[in-house]
Amino acid sequence: MSFQPLNIVLLGTGTSTGIPMLGCRCEVCRSADPRDRRTRCSALISWGEHNLLIDTGTDLYHQALREGLQHVDGVLYTHAHADHVHGIDDLRAFNMVTKESIPIFGSPSTLAIIRRNFHYIFSTEESIGFRPRLDPWEIGGPFCLFGLPIEPIPLKHGPGEAYGYRIGPFAYLTDCSDIPESSLERLRGLEILILDGLRFRSHPSHLSIAEAIDLAQRLGADRTLLTHICHEVSHARDSRNLPPGIELAYDGQRFSLFAESAEKVGPRLQSTLRPPHEANNRIRL
Repeated sequence: MSFQPLNIVLLGTGTSTGIPMLGCRCEVCRSADPRDRRTRCSALISWGEHNLLIDTGTDLYHQALREGLQHVDGVLYTHAHADHVHGIDDLRAFNMVTKESIPIFGSPSTLAIIRRNFHYIFSTEESIGFRPRLDPWEIGGPFCLFGLPIEPIPLKHGPGEAYGYRIGPFAYLTDCSDIPESSLERLRGLEILILDGLRFRSHPSHLSIAEAIDLAQRLGADRTLLTHICHEVSHARDSRNLPPGIELAYDGQRFSLFAESAEKVGPRLQSTLRPPHEANNRIRL
């Protein structure tokens, strides 16, 4: 094993409406503080020469331009809600540049919804226009991608489920209303935790800020940042009331850590990955 730099950018930290919210004239939606301008949730993980996205949010096009993103080597999907998926068509630009297909990873149910809602992408019929070339891989447990160990973390998201991801000393847990005990045990010893914290009032599908603080303190990460934030939360005003070690995240925020690299021995994709359609998998890992 060896340690390599793991660079993370929070591409977006807002809830499904984005901030400012269309039609709203509240204090936060009119704020001049750039930290109150929140695009839809997504993150960029850079590992060596490889770039991995967590979700393709609705604002992916503008986020990628802002960060000067040149290529995408894979996408980890948390779940299939629109604000986390509907930038998927913008992946085709990276196909055009690299001439390679892009692997996407998620639970069987998440990938099934993506295949259904974006059937034109995965159709075997001839197409006149250029559509994204994506290769879906079902996650069945921890796996290794480009030598980087990745562990999906099952979460409760209202009546449904979502995945968070632990990558070395970093974990990204957006869109959750609770974390099962079995998942909590897999989140010990974190340096940085990105955690859902929608607003101060309770919500059936998301952690409130008080609930997120309680979970963060139980997990004991060195640093916890709340994401998926709505327009009821002001960065400057409400940051002052958070406990030490807990912050509000903002778009474009960056972190650099070190993660342990797995030896590239044996199959490069472990058996916990299942390709739904073998013929569609053309990736080079």
